Amino acid sequence: MSKMAEKKNILTYAGLKQYEDELHNLKVFKRKEVAQKIKEAREQGDLSENAEYDAAKDEQRDIELRIEELEKLLKNAEVVVEDEVDLDKISIGCRVKVYDLEFAEEMEFKIVGSTEANSLQGRISNESPVGHALLGKRVGDVVDVETQVGVIQYKVLDIQRVNE
Repeated sequence: MSKMAEKKNILTYAGLKQYEDELHNLKVFKRKEVAQKIKEAREQGDLSENAEYDAAKDEQRDIELRIEELEKLLKNAEVVVEDEVDLDKISIGCRVKVYDLEFAEEMEFKIVGSTEANSLQGRISNESPVGHALLGKRVGDVVDVETQVGVIQYKVLDIQRVNE
């Protein structure tokens, strides 16, 4: 078994719910919808020049690939229970307020598993340089983060549960 296959997908409960809902929607509604499109396109006759048929088959393939991807992701999911997050130190499933020492500004991050990361929404992965550097730190710690542009220093101001 390869190392990649063993990797756990760390999810918050909200992330787990979102993926489960998407999977349910794909299996229950999208599959039927695309099967109907394929049936209607078939009824138009000649399939060799039928753009609707080709598009529907492509959509069907994409849906099945996404279903497979979600099933794999959920099979290896490990849910972080936010209510049990230890607020003495930074861990996955917590919201962190830091102070950027160079730019003199406060920033807030939510530390999540890599599959839920979205930097535009302030959700950073535990595997990202910033997330990795912050894990295990406590309020008052100054953290050096290695980035492409050099070392960034953050002072940890506050640690909260995500759902507060």
